[in-house]
Amino acid sequence: MTYQLLYLVMPPQTADLVTEWLLDRPDVPGFTSVPAAGHGSSEHSMTVAEQVAGYTAKTLLLIHLPPEASQSVLDDLGKDFSGSGIHHWRVPVMDQGRL
Repeated sequence: MTYQLLYLVMPPQTADLVTEWLLDRPDVPGFTSVPAAGHGSSEHSMTVAEQVAGYTAKTLLLIHLPPEASQSVLDDLGKDFSGSGIHHWRVPVMDQGRL
């Protein structure tokens, strides 16, 4: 079975809520969260401090799932966190394992 890697990018305060939400899901065995810096064209929505720093604080969540579970997570996120601005993408996993 080909797995997917689901990437979710969001503000840290949203990530706290999404993290709790994901931990309650039986179809998500685990995930990784990483502090990230958002750079891009949303300057108009940045605070003055963020404009001076040149980035917006974000959190990146990475979730390794079968395609059906990945789609289910996205569908439910869309329902439960509609309008939150969570950015997502999915990519196929070519290989996996432990070394």
